[in-house]
Amino acid sequence: MSEIQIWHNPRCSKSREAMKLLEENGVEVEVVNYLEADLDEATIKELLLKLDIDAVDLIRTGEDIYKELKLEKVGDEGVLIRAMSRFPKLIQRPIVIKGNKAVIGRPAEKIMEFLKS
Repeated sequence: MSEIQIWHNPRCSKSREAMKLLEENGVEVEVVNYLEADLDEATIKELLLKLDIDAVDLIRTGEDIYKELKLEKVGDEGVLIRAMSRFPKLIQRPIVIKGNKAVIGRPAEKIMEFLKS
């Protein structure tokens, strides 16, 4: 198992771009298709700690489910985390995790900066 993990959505161009960048730089990663993974609330809370961000900063606000659930009106971290657990499509991507730190790879160049630090 690699010490570097990427939460990847193969249908996302930004996520594919990140994978290509990692491959071109010879970085071995464990790929997690987070849309198919069983993400519980504890896992998302742990990710938020590694990213050092609030739940609202991890949510993709352009998704239809975001609007349907009226999440723009929600200020409660627990509710947002629960929504991401139930609907992982809400989670920003790609995310690269190394040890107890993580980065959202938008733009993809942030990933290489992160891995070098």
